[in-house]
Amino acid sequence: MKLDDIVISQAIVESFTKDLVDYLEVDVAIAGGGPAGMTAGYYLAKQGKKVVIFERKLSVGGGMWGGGMMYNKCVFQKASLPILDEVGVRYKEYREGYFIADSLETVSGLCFAAIKAGAKIFNLISVEDVMIRDEEKVTGLVLNWSAVGIAGLHVDPLTIRSKYVVDASGHAAEVAQIITRKIGKKLFTDTGEILEEKPMWAEVGEETIVKNTTEIYLNVYVAGMASNTVFGGPRMGPIFGGMLLSGRKVAELLLERLR
Repeated sequence: MKLDDIVISQAIVESFTKDLVDYLEVDVAIAGGGPAGMTAGYYLAKQGKKVVIFERKLSVGGGMWGGGMMYNKCVFQKASLPILDEVGVRYKEYREGYFIADSLETVSGLCFAAIKAGAKIFNLISVEDVMIRDEEKVTGLVLNWSAVGIAGLHVDPLTIRSKYVVDASGHAAEVAQIITRKIGKKLFTDTGEILEEKPMWAEVGEETIVKNTTEIYLNVYVAGMASNTVFGGPRMGPIFGGMLLSGRKVAELLLERLR
């Protein structure tokens, strides 16, 4: 069979466009395809919810690829192991209570599990605004190609509608930043503002990242490292159990709302 270059182009453009149109209205839109975002997407999609993840970078996985200082290993605590087991990621016990996994296998496993469960992931797309309606309730996201922002081009975005939004954008807490900048100091924190993450303290950071996984504004939830940024918890470095537990928790919270 002879290959036609135009047919190849048509296949890509038509199939991608169909996917994008299919996900203009969803149950949950997740900003950020790191470990928390993909875990949340996995558990939501597994229960039949229509969920989409937007990752601004070329690759999903956030900082997990590099492990700690480019040693591509990740540490997990016991409480998070059932999630690794469920998505088929292997690990070994390093010392009592400390489990080590290959970071590339972990990211790949989470990504594959989320997609196979039915979550849709779009990479190279950035969230640049939120869409609001009645009483300042967030009803969707405003999107653009990441390359447009990098190049500083004046190109208008597109919007998607979602029942709920999850800010899983990591240290930057990008959706929370947009809300406070454009809507005001109205987050569900003590001051209404982003409290900013504190210095490294793995033990406390791993606890607070799950505790801080909650609704932060009308229809907007936070998960992963963005949780500690919004509520002022410490960072925790290359231990990732809390990220997975946070992703699972936000999925559970949203499943309750979606029922």
